[in-house]
Amino acid sequence: MTICAISTPPGIGGIAIIRISGPEAIAIADRVWRGKSLGEAASHTAHLGVIVDPSTGNELDQAVATLFRGPRSFTGEDIVEFSVHGSRWIQTELINLLIRNGCRLADAGEFTRRAFTNGRIDLAEAEAVADVIAAESEAANRVAQQQLRGSFSRCLGRLRDGLIELASLIELELDFAEEHVEFADRGRLLALARETLATVDSLSASFATGQAIKNGIPVAIVGAPNAGKSSLLNLLLHDDRAIVSDIPGTTRDTIEDTTVVDGLSFRFIDTAGLRQTSDAIENLGIERTWTAVSRARIVLWVVDSSLEKKECRGGERPAPTGGCSSDAEEFARELSKRLPADSVVIAVLNKIDLIHPGAVQKLLDCYRHLPGVISAIAISASTGTGHDALRALLRANAFGHQSPSADASNERSSANTSPGNHCNNLPEITSGDAVIVTNARHYQALLHASDSLRRVIDGLQTTLPADLIAQDVRETIHHLSIITGDITTPDILSTIFSRFCIGK
Repeated sequence: MTICAISTPPGIGGIAIIRISGPEAIAIADRVWRGKSLGEAASHTAHLGVIVDPSTGNELDQAVATLFRGPRSFTGEDIVEFSVHGSRWIQTELINLLIRNGCRLADAGEFTRRAFTNGRIDLAEAEAVADVIAAESEAANRVAQQQLRGSFSRCLGRLRDGLIELASLIELELDFAEEHVEFADRGRLLALARETLATVDSLSASFATGQAIKNGIPVAIVGAPNAGKSSLLNLLLHDDRAIVSDIPGTTRDTIEDTTVVDGLSFRFIDTAGLRQTSDAIENLGIERTWTAVSRARIVLWVVDSSLEKKECRGGERPAPTGGCSSDAEEFARELSKRLPADSVVIAVLNKIDLIHPGAVQKLLDCYRHLPGVISAIAISASTGTGHDALRALLRANAFGHQSPSADASNERSSANTSPGNHCNNLPEITSGDAVIVTNARHYQALLHASDSLRRVIDGLQTTLPADLIAQDVRETIHHLSIITGDITTPDILSTIFSRFCIGK
């Protein structure tokens, strides 16, 4: 059946594209087209003409028809794309005209599904189409584009080839068991299985990074009431997103918004001020603050530097043991207890416009050595001082990586960096054939593959019968094949493509 749909976003625009795909695409297009015959035109050419209702002879719009003959098209079928003026009326009338002349309105994701069904792309690449469309940052786009170009699929293909070799050697051992022929020693088989497991585990470990790139790196803004958390949020977003007030406890719930910093999307969460209070509603907000902390990759701990104790600002009395106030040390330890292992804390010393410049370095020295704090920076959310440096610090620590500066960062190594967060900056995470997993379905399949591979390794180490080991190898291949769609079901396909837009 030949399908049609509007492929550009809904609404009014300069140009709208209506796509037709299927065995009758060219014939149907020619029925409503006045210009060079598309049936006689070469593939991958564009032609100027007029859309006409053949039943009335009325002209609908001047348009450009672009022809892609199968199988050298996105879907593998004949495709015609009409570029018309972006009037809603023109778009609707053209769709109705195509339906009256033999088309069916496409289902959500049906063009991409046909590309998969016709072997133009595998399932992982098909899902990457949706990710490319949804990308809201340079990093998200580049990761999705890599998957669309087949980097992930090629990696999985190499893994399957190795596993097929492993299964073959094991099954040959079974076939010739009576002759006592050894096609490969268990040591070689074990090395191959371990190498494959390391790659699978590396792919699954990249999922946390992939989710952060795809959905925005979660950044929790925490601190005492009136420390300037809401002002900082507004500064980072370049918008008056949060209410700023001198009244403590103004923010009683989390406020969340997203912005892009140097190609990476960050999801900032302004939280309720942390303090002891008898207000039940405020306490609910504080609980949500700790929840946001537990889910954050970066915590911006906002401190009102104008209220810091005299000894922390370089007074005559020596600073307390540890270099900072006991309250600050206690709060830092509480943060460390509640943070995920791969998260980092940056101390943001706010309101430096209200203190003597000579005190700033003293405060930085205090806070940069607190437990769990990897960096400290001095800013003024009201004047914008330190804004650019803070954005650079966020970018440098997006994946648990520390990039200290001479004045603002902790000099210690990044103890909070997770082994899974091996991707530290945009050029590295999107270079070559580097693969970052962003899809939850792929992640689950990789976890299942990892489990079955571990059973393979255990079996090789404990002289488990070869037929049982071979079954675990085949199960691993099965899980990897589910990712690319070599093994699939109609239910899986329906679930995946139902999330697409119509016309994609």
